[in-house]
Amino acid sequence: MKIIYAYDALCGWCYGFSSVMEAFYQKHQKRVDFEVLSGGMVTGERIGPIGKVAPYIQRAYRDVEKSTEVKFGKAFLEDILEEGTTVFNSMPLAIALSVFKSYRANEAVLFASALQKAIYYDGTAPEDTKAYGLLAEAFGIDGERFTQQMKEDAFLAQTQQEFQRTQQLGVQGFPTVFAEVKNTHHPLTRGYTPLNELENRFTALSQHIQ
Repeated sequence: MKIIYAYDALCGWCYGFSSVMEAFYQKHQKRVDFEVLSGGMVTGERIGPIGKVAPYIQRAYRDVEKSTEVKFGKAFLEDILEEGTTVFNSMPLAIALSVFKSYRANEAVLFASALQKAIYYDGTAPEDTKAYGLLAEAFGIDGERFTQQMKEDAFLAQTQQEFQRTQQLGVQGFPTVFAEVKNTHHPLTRGYTPLNELENRFTALSQHIQ
C-alpha cells in the first residue's frame, strides 16, 4: 500500500489539513510509503496579485481556523492578504517540492507542511525562491544549491507531470488522499478530514484488503 497526498501549497484548506497529514504520516511512515503530489491550483491565467486571484481567502481563512484549529499568521494576514499585491503562483512552491523529493522523497509530507507554514504563517511571498532554500537547509540540504536547482528545466518538467498525474487521478479539489493498492486508488479524503476520521477510513480499508 502507498498513501498519495494530492495538495497545493496555496490551498488554505490544505494548510488546515497539514497537521492532520503530518500526524498520520508520523504514525504510519514505517510501514506505508507516502507520496506527495502538487496540484497546480494557481497556475497559468490564475496567477496574479492575491487581492485579485484569491479574494475568497478573506472570508475562508476564518472558516479554516474554526474547523481545523490551525492559525494563519499575522505576517500573512497583514503583509500579504491585507496589502493585496503579492503575486500568488503555485509553480515555485511545486517546483520546490519536486527538488526536495530528489533528496528526501520519504519526507515530502513534512516539507509540504513547511512550505505552507512559510506562506500562511510566516508571510513568505510565493515567488521568494530563496526562502525555499532556507527551508531545505532545515532538512540538511544545501540551500543555495537547492535554489539553483529550482531553475532547472528537468524539475519544471517533473512538476508539470505531477499536475497531469493529479488530473489523471481524478482530483477535483484539495486536499485529497488516496491509498494505492495494486494500482487501484481508494480515496480516503476529499477535502479537509479530521485525523480520527482519516484513521478510521484507513483502518477500514486495511482490514478490507487483508
